[in-house]
This record gives sequence, structure tokens and C-alpha cells, in this order.
Amino acid sequence: MSYQTALLVIDAQESFRHRDYFRDDEFAPYIARQQALIDGAKAAGIPVVQIFHVEDSGVFGEASGLVKAIAPLKIAPDAVFRKRRHSALVGSGLDVWLTRHGVRRVIVSGIRTEQCCETTTRHASDLGYAVDFVSEATLTFPMVDRSGREWSAAEIRARTELVLAGRFARIVSVEEALAGEARSAAA
Repeated sequence: MSYQTALLVIDAQESFRHRDYFRDDEFAPYIARQQALIDGAKAAGIPVVQIFHVEDSGVFGEASGLVKAIAPLKIAPDAVFRKRRHSALVGSGLDVWLTRHGVRRVIVSGIRTEQCCETTTRHASDLGYAVDFVSEATLTFPMVDRSGREWSAAEIRARTELVLAGRFARIVSVEEALAGEARSAAA
């Protein structure tokens, strides 16, 4: 089957709950937007691709039992890939799947905004995909830089939007990402 667009749900997995930096303060709004994006994609006939980050051991190790969708997210993916790098397009088979299915546009969502979501966005753009980055359907956590300044999740998200917008992606809301598919189908 051929599709124009695919939704990527990157690293939305239980492993993150077991990291010391995990915070609940932005989790509920993220889950609501991520679920709306998944549900909207399914309703529009856009394949949902779930990507998990895996490592040899620890909370990202398969043996941990935590490499599964983060609760309460409900997802019935059309394809599942496992990655060991920041970009979901490195060594996972995702690019092969996208190419086989005729996908030319990807919608990026998931956990962490500035790491795997941003890296996958840049890589996808460099490979020639049109990319919609749905930052409201991404989650990240505060970070401390080398000078000791703490950057809030909102600041990190704003920085990611700044460096991606117009260069590597179109920054969109859930509704705009889904409307983009309607425009593509009508063309």
C-alpha cells in the first residue's frame, strides 16, 4: 500500500518514567496532544509508526520490560521500529519502510523534543522528506547547561522550534499537521 504521509511516534515509552529527570508537570498536556494526533492520523488513514529507543541494558533495555508505549497512550501502530541512535532513520529500517510505502512527508512527535525528535527531523529533511514537527505533541524535561543555568521544557521546545522552522520543518499544531494531509490528498 502507498501513502503520502506517515506519523512518527518517537520514543513515547515507559523507559522515561524511570529516569531521574522525568517530571509529570507537562506530561498530561503532552499525552492529550499525542493521543489526538494518533487518533486523528488513524481517522485520516495516515499510517502510525511507533519507534522505540533500545539499549543493551538499563531502563531502555528490552529485558527491563519498559520498552513499551507509555501509559496511558493508546496506540495501534501500522509499523514498529527499534533504534539505537538519536535519529529514527539510522539502522532501524524506517527509511526503507517509508520508501517502500511511497511516503514523502513525515509528521514528527514523541519524547524528547530536542533529542530524538529534533535529530530525526533534521535527518528526514536532509533525506528529502517534507517534515511537520508537532512540538505540542513532543515532551521534554528541564536541562542544566554547562554554566549551571536551568532551561525549562518550554524554553527547550522554543529553541527547537527556532532552529527547525523554515530550515528543516514546518512547525505545526496537531490540527495543522492533520489538515496538511487533507491538502496533500486534495492536490
